[in-house]
Amino acid sequence: MSIEYKKNHAVFRDMASVDEAEGLLEWLQNKPAARVDLGACTHLHPANLQVLMAAGSRIAVWPIDANLRAWLDTALKSE
Repeated sequence: MSIEYKKNHAVFRDMASVDEAEGLLEWLQNKPAARVDLGACTHLHPANLQVLMAAGSRIAVWPIDANLRAWLDTALKSE
């Protein structure tokens, strides 16, 4: 699994696949104040992006990859 769930953070590593979207949704529904760390993420399947958008997730750490950051920044409207 490329998403590690900590107490109040979901940490994405490498490639987050479609198979992880349902677990992410369930976790975020149970932890609405949780933050997301995308620093080590290299690819995010659109299903996971939809979950993050629907949950209004707060991003604690943005991806290092500039192209991925730009795509997610637009979709998730960083502050």
